[in-house]
Amino acid sequence: MDGAARSLAVSPISGALGAEVAGVDLAQIDDAAFAAIHDAYLAHQVLVFRDQDLSAESYAAFARRFGTPAEYPFANGLDGSPFITPLIKEAHQISNFGGMWHADTTYKPDPPKAAMLTAIETPPAGGDTVFACQYRAYETLSEGMKRVLAGLRGQSSSAKNASALRTAHLATGTMTAAERPPEVLTAAHPAVRRHPETGRFALYGNRSHTIRFEDMTEGESAGLLEFLFDHQVRPELTARVRWEPGTVVIWDNRCCQHCAINDYDGHRREMWRITLEGEIPEAA
Repeated sequence: MDGAARSLAVSPISGALGAEVAGVDLAQIDDAAFAAIHDAYLAHQVLVFRDQDLSAESYAAFARRFGTPAEYPFANGLDGSPFITPLIKEAHQISNFGGMWHADTTYKPDPPKAAMLTAIETPPAGGDTVFACQYRAYETLSEGMKRVLAGLRGQSSSAKNASALRTAHLATGTMTAAERPPEVLTAAHPAVRRHPETGRFALYGNRSHTIRFEDMTEGESAGLLEFLFDHQVRPELTARVRWEPGTVVIWDNRCCQHCAINDYDGHRREMWRITLEGEIPEAA
């Protein structure tokens, strides 16, 4: 391990998931330092970096170390950086983007493997993001419930709750709608997925996008889904990240969920998001 990798300090932020990483400039990391960061990412699922000064180019370059950036299907990116989507809530606005528990775009056949945010402007207080560990969500289920979920597949749709929030946010002008956004995207995924890198099992469904189980009606699915949605975000499974300008966070979209807290009316918040192409989820 070289000097840059040895200087990294990884400090967990909760008992369930998440860690802050100190002693690194993300604009100037070598292969050894990235290998240490990637190990920490797989171990903690959410990594927080403070006091970073990244241009759009250096931010995208760091993201590419993890994988291939993917364009967001419903909005355009920055001019010259189409893979960076600005997420802005102006001081006069009430609704926010991402204000429900979700894993990103599970209505796609190959949802993102990871997502990143960097904070450009933040309110003096509030605007935190909460994350929930879906490894532990699965592991804390009874053996009977694990048997019930084995073989089930959840149907996700972009037309569910998050779609309405997205439409409202696009209408404010804080995001630029894609020229030809898809009308509705749908995909079915295992209720329990195997992580392709760690081999661990994670619950894989979410309140924002999952509408029913495959081969069941919405009514038949509702009771079990409601139980799972509540179970997935129990307090002991979560970690809360406070933002300030220069904070960069990457999370593993395959094994955690997140929710943007909307508690900063009267203040402006601007974040830049990058998502990374994923793979078709594998059943546990």
